[in-house]
Amino acid sequence: MKTLTHQQLARRIAQDIPEGAYVNLGIGQPTLIADYLPADKEIFLHSENGILGMGPTPEADAIDPELINAGKQPVTLLPGGCFFHHGDSFAMMRGGHLDICVLGAYQVSQRGDLANWSTGSPDAIPAVGGAMDLAIGARKVFVMTRHLTKTGECKIVETCSYPLTGIACISRIYTDMAVMDITGSGVVVRELFGEVTAGYLQDITPVPLQFSLLKPEVAHV
Repeated sequence: MKTLTHQQLARRIAQDIPEGAYVNLGIGQPTLIADYLPADKEIFLHSENGILGMGPTPEADAIDPELINAGKQPVTLLPGGCFFHHGDSFAMMRGGHLDICVLGAYQVSQRGDLANWSTGSPDAIPAVGGAMDLAIGARKVFVMTRHLTKTGECKIVETCSYPLTGIACISRIYTDMAVMDITGSGVVVRELFGEVTAGYLQDITPVPLQFSLLKPEVAHV
């Protein structure tokens, strides 16, 4: 079944980030979004290691080994960008100064709980890190993830079985199959991608879905 690639999904999410927003892109898939932000919008990208004003991924011959994001990936700095202390960066995160954060996920519950730092396996990362601060500090928290795991299990669940990053913190989920909002009345599907139909999405998702599509069921890239 045709769904979206990571790059296509990153481009789709970039369309929803408004002019003037202060945004943190979590480690992993979300960092791809930086390469697809519209050039005609002024959007300020923040990294928890102490950068504001990041640009797209640098070309191979323009990498500065001292200019990296929180995931240790090379980044660029736009005109006016700046560096600051790690403590100041976390004060921005915890103080509600970020408009949007986009995080990856192992699981998201139907009420918006997020599990994205550990599967509980013996070799898992030993601590939650800055993801917890982002999940509770940003004004809106989006998830970017595959709808299903490699073994075919849905990542949208009734209750998270993995250690939690934050409780009721997610407002929107972007997967390779759909855009879904977490609302007071449940999970509402706003958009379907590729060849995915409403019936198929409900069949593979173990929570009740409501469908209030903003766009018709056609492929989006």
